[in-house]
Amino acid sequence: MQHPQDGGRVMFDVPVLTGAPRAQEAPAWVIRVADAADLAAYRAIRRDVFVDEQGLFAGSDHDDIDDDPRTVVLVAATAAGDVLGGVRLAPATARDIGWWTGGRLVVRRGARHAGGIGSALVREACREAVSRGVLRFDATVQERNEPLFRHLGWVRWGETSIGGTPHVRMRWPIDRIADLVGAMKLPLGDVLAGIRDDHPDSLGGDGWVGDDGALVSGTDVVVATDAILPALIDKDPEWAGWCGVLVNVNDLSAMGARAVGLMDAVSAATPSAVRRIVSGLRSAAVAWDVPILGGHTQLRGASSLAVTALGRTTAPIPGGGGRAGHRLGLTVDLHGRWRRGFEGRQWDSTSTRTGEELRHLAGLLAAHRPAAAKDVSMAGIVGTTAMLAEASGTGARIDVADIPAPPDVAFGDWLTCFPGYGMLTADAPEIPSPLAHSATIGELSAEPGVVLRWPDGVETRALDTDATGLGQA
Repeated sequence: MQHPQDGGRVMFDVPVLTGAPRAQEAPAWVIRVADAADLAAYRAIRRDVFVDEQGLFAGSDHDDIDDDPRTVVLVAATAAGDVLGGVRLAPATARDIGWWTGGRLVVRRGARHAGGIGSALVREACREAVSRGVLRFDATVQERNEPLFRHLGWVRWGETSIGGTPHVRMRWPIDRIADLVGAMKLPLGDVLAGIRDDHPDSLGGDGWVGDDGALVSGTDVVVATDAILPALIDKDPEWAGWCGVLVNVNDLSAMGARAVGLMDAVSAATPSAVRRIVSGLRSAAVAWDVPILGGHTQLRGASSLAVTALGRTTAPIPGGGGRAGHRLGLTVDLHGRWRRGFEGRQWDSTSTRTGEELRHLAGLLAAHRPAAAKDVSMAGIVGTTAMLAEASGTGARIDVADIPAPPDVAFGDWLTCFPGYGMLTADAPEIPSPLAHSATIGELSAEPGVVLRWPDGVETRALDTDATGLGQA
């Protein structure tokens, strides 16, 4: 098997899964992650098929992927433990950036009419890849087996020849980013249609539409408002209160503003539930040194929380100030862990920071003045990039391997989560901070949408359309 840097690795070298029909009783089987005994049986089948039967390898088909501890092997096995076939999948790069490859799909000679084992293994490999946060899942398939993969939903994207045998490059479509943005952001343009025409300052006014906060005309005041999902409030009221402040401070920080006051509207079924939400609000307000000026409290109502933050700046940073060719930067705090109960969706980088540290992070963009900025929202790093690009009238290319990320975090989760503190910038140098990692992760482009650029030079489209439908700021 070849390494990608050696011209592409051989993946899903599928044996002949059909042959002369013969009557045989199909054994019952299930697909599972291989244990040590399964692994030995799987490798024995590979030797029999790839070395002895097909002659694709001389002596052994063992390679470096077999020795990679990250490699996952799935096998089809009978209730008695008899392994009938298997497949493996593994990261394609030394640092797992969400690009995985599948390979060594094999079915035992005597089991090739046992009810679609090969197809079932491919389907399960796809599910396993998605569950591990994979965003690009590739295979190099012998040309004769392309119809099987097409039938299973794979897409052909290239051709190659390996060992003199024609192969095709195929990819399993993973739409995780597009689905997230489509669910959370894309309806905004339709929902808010018409408001922009109601008043010159509606939705922030020209040049500021789609921004993280709104300028109050004729003043140095910036206003931001965020609501917290009821499900989060019910599951972790204190965290909901903390996040109500966090997301508003982030909105103001992205615009280069300093938070000077908070207003809240709180509702919950019981006084104790309200108290827990308010406790989180107070803790965060003290940490960022922002007073809670007032608000509204509703007892014995449905769970809800909305927080408004007031900020001040004489030099606001627009979310739509980017231009094609501007470098795209990411400044993000990798400290912390997944918030318990919200694994894969919310990274808690803030609750264990000191107030001084949080205030340092909040002031970073104001000190460095990028041409455009947005804080990373629940749309994730890629989705928020799309929002910045849309407001700027551009598209974006992201170099996936250059994105800073915590170690041992599934990359698909990282690119689609709320990271706590994360700021995307246009036309700014990397921002130095002892607390945050800053990197250039791509550039704004003339073509709409967001493209992911991978280490092998291949580009895949994460988003074909604007993120919100609100258009250029």
